[in-house]
Amino acid sequence: MKDMELKKYALADLLLAAVKSEIESQVIYARVALRVKNAFLKERLEFLSLEEKKHQRALEDIFRQRFPKLALVVPEKPVVPLPEILFRDERVPLSEVFAQAMNAEQAAHDFYLQLADLFGDDAEKKNLLLYFSMMEMGHFKLLELEKSNLERLEEYGDEQEMIHVGP
Repeated sequence: MKDMELKKYALADLLLAAVKSEIESQVIYARVALRVKNAFLKERLEFLSLEEKKHQRALEDIFRQRFPKLALVVPEKPVVPLPEILFRDERVPLSEVFAQAMNAEQAAHDFYLQLADLFGDDAEKKNLLLYFSMMEMGHFKLLELEKSNLERLEEYGDEQEMIHVGP
């Protein structure tokens, strides 16, 4: 786990950075879901987008509870640099997008784990952030599995719509 030295930042800024990261992730997952033909992969990406939306809402609630007098304004550039998922070109292989998403999920895991330590005085919020860190690793594992499948298909220059259908 990479130490992000979160203690040197204001808690409000950290929460806003987290909100921004969750918004960006949900947009990317929804955008990729529109691109794929595989119904099962599309469903998983839509699931990830919804998960990130739930995280966003929970983080906004934490922010409002902790800082009721501050306006919740998502920064253009957050104080903590978290990996971005760059998806500017529709021709980028999905496996590359998934690799970037895996990096972002790993960073989110580390971020939430360390952010939870800053909520030592609030067990409920600390536990929620620890739960988020575990969920981000679940997202990582799901992406890792799908990336492996995509690489195999990309190697053959093929996308099979029902590739994940089991017996």
